[in-house]
Amino acid sequence: MTEPRVFKISFAKVYPLYVQKAAKKGRTEAEVEAIITWLTGYDHATLHRQLDQQVDCATFMTAAPNFNPQAKRITGVVCGVRVEDVANPTMQRLRYLDKLIDELAKGKPLAKILRS
Repeated sequence: MTEPRVFKISFAKVYPLYVQKAAKKGRTEAEVEAIITWLTGYDHATLHRQLDQQVDCATFMTAAPNFNPQAKRITGVVCGVRVEDVANPTMQRLRYLDKLIDELAKGKPLAKILRS
């Protein structure tokens, strides 16, 4: 079976789209970064190193230093697919991130998004 196309896209191309989506709703890049660091375990420096190195989305997620175990609490629908039902673990991680960014853009408080 072939990999989804999104796996080969550079995360550096996706990141500004997340920021743009959040900014349209009055949210900040810092909030987007907080979500990404909470979910993946990357800190500011390693996140930006990954962006500078143009790693693909699959590598970005599979190489995450400390993927948050609380991610299992993320539920809901992204692009018509329930994130908790996604079979491929890498795709599920990407969908988790999409869901969190959607929640941010919808105005949900950051503390609730981060399942605090």
